[in-house]
Amino acid sequence: MSHGVADRVARLVAAVLERSPRSLAELEAESDGDDDQLARLLAVLEQHGLVTLDGERTSVRPGPVALRFARSDRGVADLIEVAGQSMRRLAKESGETTNLIVGRPGGTEAIAQADGSHLLGVTNWIGRPLGLHCTAAGKVLLAFGAAALPDGGLEALTPLTITDRERLEAELVTVRERGYATLADELEVGLSAVAAPIRDRGGAVIGVLCVSGATLRLAPQRLTVLGRLTAEQADEISVRLGYEPE
Repeated sequence: MSHGVADRVARLVAAVLERSPRSLAELEAESDGDDDQLARLLAVLEQHGLVTLDGERTSVRPGPVALRFARSDRGVADLIEVAGQSMRRLAKESGETTNLIVGRPGGTEAIAQADGSHLLGVTNWIGRPLGLHCTAAGKVLLAFGAAALPDGGLEALTPLTITDRERLEAELVTVRERGYATLADELEVGLSAVAAPIRDRGGAVIGVLCVSGATLRLAPQRLTVLGRLTAEQADEISVRLGYEPE
């Protein structure tokens, strides 16, 4: 492979990982080549799982190999390292437990934690599987389409009544509008939390930054303040991952 072709392949992969989906016209402009060569290179990259073309073959997304790495232990370790500074800062400023949370099939799981200064409400959440509709992190994943739902969607996941589902759907709209979720006495009485999305360079939600503590300390006004702080720190993590906010 010539240096020119190798350079073009590298730019194609970088462009798709940076933001997706990408149109063929965008990729042609990014890589400075003709249509025939672009088609051949994309076919090879797709064959090796680095990119995926849609059914009409007009747009390109990261392929299964790239996605597996993003979800692998190495990808998780990188995310923990990048998020560490913001987690510690948020725990120190709020005095509350701060967690880095990722989605799991039908739920969520904390993969890192920074303890706050308060004894009441401190719990080690790492490795504990939790639900989606009853956690602040789960609501973030649901709101931004990052939750791994079973066939049948939310109805198959939870025993919620129609009224409960309608209330949850309205709440998810609010989460998208303000950029963070809140929770009070839903997972268990006496526990409140706020959570905000962490995005990769392409804008996809890949994790959640969450702050939790005793409800007696986290009144609604305090939750609002913490929600904004959490969203700010989640955005900082996203920027360190290469995301460019609008």
